[in-house]
Amino acid sequence: MKLTEIWIYPVKSLPGIRLESAAINARGFEYDRNWMLVDDEGQFMSQRRSVRMAMINVAMVNDELQFEYEGKESLRIPLKQNSDETMMVTVWKDTLEASLVSDKADRWFSDVLDMSVQLVCMKDTVTRNLDPGYASEADQTGFSDGFPFLLLSQASIDDLNYRINDADHVMEVRRFRPNLLVSGCEPYAEDDWLRVRIGTIDFRVVKPCSRCVITTINPDTTNKSVEPLRTLNTYRKKGRLVYFGQNLIHDAVGSVCVGDQLELVE
Repeated sequence: MKLTEIWIYPVKSLPGIRLESAAINARGFEYDRNWMLVDDEGQFMSQRRSVRMAMINVAMVNDELQFEYEGKESLRIPLKQNSDETMMVTVWKDTLEASLVSDKADRWFSDVLDMSVQLVCMKDTVTRNLDPGYASEADQTGFSDGFPFLLLSQASIDDLNYRINDADHVMEVRRFRPNLLVSGCEPYAEDDWLRVRIGTIDFRVVKPCSRCVITTINPDTTNKSVEPLRTLNTYRKKGRLVYFGQNLIHDAVGSVCVGDQLELVE
């Protein structure tokens, strides 16, 4: 088994960036969910509230993040933030202090989304701990929904597409927003893993990932459909939720590369 794709999502709920290698720090992949859009009350924004977020192109250009949207001039912000202005923001049940990026960024994103939003950055001095039911006191993350890494196997995606059996609704990896896409295993083998090693980094497999309506948004068109949730409901449902992929927590800092071997530790 091996690691075939690496993805980071610098701004929560915006499209991701595919990398050949990525550094891992205390929060997860460097720059992953390090920024977030919030409304005037400081509540996080997602594609559930504005599907236009799916159409903003994100790229890393030298030491900057670049954002592009059809019909607008591009926006660039530095990867290293130096703003002293802060505000309190909320991600699900967590409220924490974040740095404001710039008035220019706020105007750009507000214009694109046609609503008042602000772009904030995770402060280096802030620690966002994980659910103690799944993590230790030392574990932390950025602006992710709850865990630093999401792993999914290509075999699971292929099996889902086989079950959907619709050429007009082929699900590809971007629908599911994983950080780690792996190959060489059976479909849903990741459900049974407890601990894995990718390259030299050990990860705990702590919790299945419940899936929401964002997976039904076509990342190229923003059109919505009933898939993949309709099909996932037929065989991946537990209680009121459907699950696809696994949440991971890392045990060390370092880096991983596409092509790294994945070993089952437990």
